[in-house]
Amino acid sequence: MRNAKLSVKEKIGFGMGDAGNNMTFAAVVMYLSYFYTDVYGISPAVVGTIFISMRFVDAITDPLMGTLADRTRSRWGRFRPYILFIPVPLAAACILMFTSPEWSENAKIVYAFATYFAMSLLYTAVNIPYCALGGVITDDHRERVSFQSWRFILVGVAYLILNSGLMPLVELLGNGDEAQGFQYTMAIMSVIALAMFGFCFTTVRERIQPPPKQQERLMTTLKALAKNEKWRIILGITFLQALQFFLRQGAAIYFATYVLGLGATGISVFVTSGVVGKIAGTAISTWFSNRFSKRRVFLASTCALILASVLLYLVPGSWMLLATVLFIIVNFMHGIGTPISWALMADAEDYGEWKTGTRNTGVSFAGNLFFLKLGLAFSGGMIGFLLSWGGYQAGVDQQSASALNAISLMLTLIPAAISFVLAIAIWLFGLDDRAMDDIRHDLESRKGEQNDIDVSTSTASGSAFSRT
Repeated sequence: MRNAKLSVKEKIGFGMGDAGNNMTFAAVVMYLSYFYTDVYGISPAVVGTIFISMRFVDAITDPLMGTLADRTRSRWGRFRPYILFIPVPLAAACILMFTSPEWSENAKIVYAFATYFAMSLLYTAVNIPYCALGGVITDDHRERVSFQSWRFILVGVAYLILNSGLMPLVELLGNGDEAQGFQYTMAIMSVIALAMFGFCFTTVRERIQPPPKQQERLMTTLKALAKNEKWRIILGITFLQALQFFLRQGAAIYFATYVLGLGATGISVFVTSGVVGKIAGTAISTWFSNRFSKRRVFLASTCALILASVLLYLVPGSWMLLATVLFIIVNFMHGIGTPISWALMADAEDYGEWKTGTRNTGVSFAGNLFFLKLGLAFSGGMIGFLLSWGGYQAGVDQQSASALNAISLMLTLIPAAISFVLAIAIWLFGLDDRAMDDIRHDLESRKGEQNDIDVSTSTASGSAFSRT
């Protein structure tokens, strides 16, 4: 059954999968750079080289992993086996990545490359099948928004756990030794992630299968996807949404520290308020998409995000409370759009099957995940470039006016400009809920006709055999 209504338990189970992913990924995004430079003891230039080099590897491994997942056949389905087996070595790789051996500098650099490389490959091996799983649970596009909302609510919870618990645990478990503290803390986080993956595997089911006898080479698959103009637009949407989000997230701590002039507690409250705002937006996204076309909701929330970002730029740094409220609103609006964007990815895959007769969910979502990683990589580069352009100086109490302006731009007007292009891409996507209902019904009709043909062929073959 393709268009199944999902239980709350299954929606939570699906969300637990990405919560498990982010117990490692969020740690990499927020803390690995600090760990490498301040704890492990390698230079920022080497750290940047490690991060960037893996993006070139992703360009090869992501589509290969998607192809492998699409061709997997097991009693658990195509994508669920990877959620069962890969998290264990992923947890081990994550712990090793946050381990500091007492070696020479060159040996430590090689070790950092090797462990980051292993963790990234294993993360790809579990995250691409997980993302593709969201395209085969149901073909009800409204249910897709609902379970994606649960997903990002639980991702937000994972971020809150890391934000609030990681550094205190590092201090507690390290007992003055940060290297030991990080290793022990990531071991705990990895065990929590394993439990989350296990819950996801046991509660989620695959219901949508590719057309019968579909087996294609990778290049044939890529050519079929290239003909799907909706998928090409979704790649742009994924990149732009990730770029503006990670740029704003990366700028938030600088903005709170230097523009608002907050201390450690105030910085934590400011950053956490954004996470809470995003969770709230994600939670209410389903309510809006059940009453209005989800593409229109996505477009409206993006326009509201742009307006709130512009207003935030105009607010003086001394107006801390208003700035915090506007920052919450920006993240709230982003939260509304996030589950919808992932639902649109599955819609684009349905459209591709309807248009070309082939379904390549793993490779399709691998492309989306790669463009999300590109958005993350580009945002990191932009942060470094803009800080340098503004004359930012690390460790000083007061930044120059040009540096403060660069920080404000990173949090407000530049993400707003990126979101304006994002709004155009959402408008160009074109598929609304009525169109998706028509596509779904047409696919069901084709499936019924194919089953009738298969039954007729089987009957005819059986009659011919009996006559012989």
